[in-house]
This record gives sequence, structure tokens and C-alpha cells, in this order.
Amino acid sequence: MTTPVVSIAYHSGFGHTAVLAEAVRNGAADAGATVHLIDVDGITDTEWELLDASDAIVFGSPTYMGTASGAFHQFAEATSKRWFTDAWLDKLAAGFTNSGSKSGDKLHTLQFFQTLAGQHGMTWVNLGLKPGWNTTEASENDLNRLGFFAGAGAQTFNDLGPEGVHKADIATAEHLGRRVATTARTFALGKAAA
Repeated sequence: MTTPVVSIAYHSGFGHTAVLAEAVRNGAADAGATVHLIDVDGITDTEWELLDASDAIVFGSPTYMGTASGAFHQFAEATSKRWFTDAWLDKLAAGFTNSGSKSGDKLHTLQFFQTLAGQHGMTWVNLGLKPGWNTTEASENDLNRLGFFAGAGAQTFNDLGPEGVHKADIATAEHLGRRVATTARTFALGKAAA
């Protein structure tokens, strides 16, 4: 059986996004992947090498002022060295984000991740869930309660710390991790068979 390698490249300003990164890690590990959690704020050469050797990279950042954080943008610009050499060509990519508002322009952050992945020639893995919490019988505890398709979107009230990350958002991030790991295994088996 092929063991996929999934790396989670994230930035977390106040700890909320770190909770989601750990949830993605747990989901990917539960699906049998080897997982690396990499805080891109102060990324090391060794961590760059882990990203280069990964089958999939999951991008994560809080949404600040309608886009990914400044620290994540610095990381994204630094990936240009990989772009020049096609180091991430044909890897899988996915993303997750958190903001204080229900919408909070999280879609823009996810689209920024998709564009970054596209520039590297990566293949995007979407959330693969229907929206939750969109009928009178539904609940805010549904998976994908905020109704994002591109990736995992989470909402945490600004006056709560990391312990305030919604349990449904944590479960949605775990789902994303499992989906990425399963897709990475499928891609690896396909490459081996080709």
C-alpha cells in the first residue's frame, strides 16, 4: 500500500488557524498519510525540503483584510524558487482558512490558495461536501456549516481564543485532511500503474 506524504503549510496569528491545521493533520493521518505540520512564519530549509518531497501540500491561513495573512503572503512569494524549477508540478493542493465573521471574505483567501497552486501546476482538491446548515432542519454543527466548496472555511468569534474554534469547523478540517490523503494515495497508485 502506498503511504502518501501530506504537508500542511500554514500561518496562524492567534492560534485559531493552528487548531484547524492540527485537525487537517489528524484527518490525513487517520487516512494513513505521513503528515508534516509546517508553520510558514520562519520556515526552515529542512521544512522547505519536506514540502518539496510531499505528494500534497495543504495551505492554511487566517483571512485578514480579505486575503491570507502577510506572513502567508511572504511564504507564497518565497515559493517562486520552486516555481522556477517546477518543484511542485503535479503535486496536490488544498486549503483552509478562518475569520471572525461568517463570510469574512474567506472565499478570496481560498481562491488565492487555488491561484498559487495553479501557478505551480498543482492539482486542487476541493472539500467534496455539500453545504451544511442551510435548511430549517439543519444545524450549525453540520459539516461544512458555512457552505464552502473550494476548501474548509471556519469562523471563530474575535473575542475567543483557540479553544473557541467551532467543533463543526474542526470536523470539516479533519474531513479535508482525509480527502487530501485519500486523493494523494489514488494519484500515487495511478502514477505507479501508468
